[in-house]
Amino acid sequence: MTSPDIRFYFDPVCPFAWMTSKWVRMVSEQRDYAVEWRFISLRLLNASVDYDAHFPVGYEAGHTAGLRLLRVAARTREEHGPEAVGRLYERLGTRIFDMHKDDSDGGHRGTVDFLVPVLAESGLPEHLADALEDSSLDAAIQAETDEALTLTGKDVGTPIIHFEPPEGVAFFGPVISRLPDPDQAVELWDHVLGLARFPGFAELKRSLRERPQLRSFGVEEDEAGLQEDWHGGSRRTKK
Repeated sequence: MTSPDIRFYFDPVCPFAWMTSKWVRMVSEQRDYAVEWRFISLRLLNASVDYDAHFPVGYEAGHTAGLRLLRVAARTREEHGPEAVGRLYERLGTRIFDMHKDDSDGGHRGTVDFLVPVLAESGLPEHLADALEDSSLDAAIQAETDEALTLTGKDVGTPIIHFEPPEGVAFFGPVISRLPDPDQAVELWDHVLGLARFPGFAELKRSLRERPQLRSFGVEEDEAGLQEDWHGGSRRTKK
């Protein structure tokens, strides 16, 4: 891929990165943007953090699984090119977040048994699962994690978006809990860019938020429900 319009830095186990990535795919289809999918590891980002003191139970295992999956993504890029990374991330996110409620330890996502069906769905060879254990790939993942943080500053997470690299604007997020419809997807994109392009803009945030509208969180939504949610502020959940 040459001169992508968007560089999207993701960790495959982050639900908010997944939701934002689906929105970016909607926008890229309408605006004909080329997206390059790059890496930011939550496990490497928190390498010096005491997980027991700062995170709920299970986060360390989940973040470690994300790093293991990023190793596979890095090997995939080496052998099959950057377009294959986008394909792999799409199938990983679908299986992790969109197929069913997930009550298991997030660490299982970093296993061969979990990964092999995803590789098959992505049209990629099974031997790529060997990269789960290949820590030599961590240097490349760390380099891209550092690259992402140089664009936004520290104390952020995933995703990070860089529009019109290398000189264009970059930002963390946006953190969204549900998908807009296609027309509103582009409208939201333009609003986000408008804020990010203003040199004096630093942060817009609110702490009150709903759970991500994803099946892995026990939320069932259809397209009509998403429309109702966006316009009316109501929400339908199914445990």
